[in-house]
Amino acid sequence: MSLEGKKVVVLAEDDYEDLELWYPALRLREAGAEVTIAGPAKKHYKSKHGYPAASQAKIVDLNPEDYDGVIVPGGYAPDKLRRHKEVLDFVKAMNDAGKPVAAICHGGWVPVSAGIVSGKRMTCYVAIKDDVQNAGAKYVDEPVVTDGNLITSRFPDDLPHFCKAIIAALGG
Repeated sequence: MSLEGKKVVVLAEDDYEDLELWYPALRLREAGAEVTIAGPAKKHYKSKHGYPAASQAKIVDLNPEDYDGVIVPGGYAPDKLRRHKEVLDFVKAMNDAGKPVAAICHGGWVPVSAGIVSGKRMTCYVAIKDDVQNAGAKYVDEPVVTDGNLITSRFPDDLPHFCKAIIAALGG
């Protein structure tokens, strides 16, 4: 289950959900992956509860070809992330290359705004179910849904399932 040599981006913006950023980041590091926290700016982002996440890079400075997957945590951060063209371009490029795009909770807004969910099965936090369906995805109420390279989960309780699916998709 080693992810040695794999490189994953975890997106960050203010008001991210603590567990949904840190649990996958730490779990993938434990498995040997190199995890880069990136956002629209290179700065310290604060979670919904005030916990900081230092962005190691601006997303615009990262080349999707250099990474094996991207993770979008929930909270209110996805509503901010989807307003940045460079974030959507990065996520779309990862998807177009067939690399894992994983989103949990409100994180589903980012793949929706990147235009990559039409015809896919996915799950999300129930509050954005209409957005997911209106974007052409089939909403499924399950702990984790994998459809091709798109991996989605509903909320923090699903994190063990979510991380297992990401690790499997990365070849671990």
